[in-house]
Amino acid sequence: MSRVAHLRALIEHPSTGAGERAAAQRMLDRILSKSNSYAATDDRSYGIRYERVGRHADLESIAEMIRDDLAFVRVVFDDAPHVGGPGPDEPALHDVIRDAPRGITYSVVSSPAENAIVITIEGVPGEWVGSEGVSPELKRLADELVALLNSYNHDGEQIGKRFFARVRTPHETLVW
Repeated sequence: MSRVAHLRALIEHPSTGAGERAAAQRMLDRILSKSNSYAATDDRSYGIRYERVGRHADLESIAEMIRDDLAFVRVVFDDAPHVGGPGPDEPALHDVIRDAPRGITYSVVSSPAENAIVITIEGVPGEWVGSEGVSPELKRLADELVALLNSYNHDGEQIGKRFFARVRTPHETLVW
């Protein structure tokens, strides 16, 4: 069963709780829109999850949904190859967040004073941050996390950003 089919089955199953169903729907939206991270309207652009939290949601509500998304990726797809995995004619699915080393954890905080949501990546392996700087693996992970953050964001000449998306490690800001 493909990842998309697994998510759809989870969403449609009558025993799925409301919170789990919502997290599964957000994950499905994320997978289906990888190639188009923003939907444009006139001079404005809206992230694919913008409508999920509503136009007047506060930063803490958005941060909570992002926490749910991160937990969902790690928990539901943790054993994906054993739950069904790709079929013989399907390519293996790679998710940068899910496939990050097990020691990595994420903390998501809202900072209303800075109008920002910050994801801190903790437990980064030593080989990912060294004397040569940030590794390509950590850069890909940071890029994926900022894409997740921006899926709840909006931007445009007339409206500006809903919030600033930041990704960091405890010692360094990766995306400002």
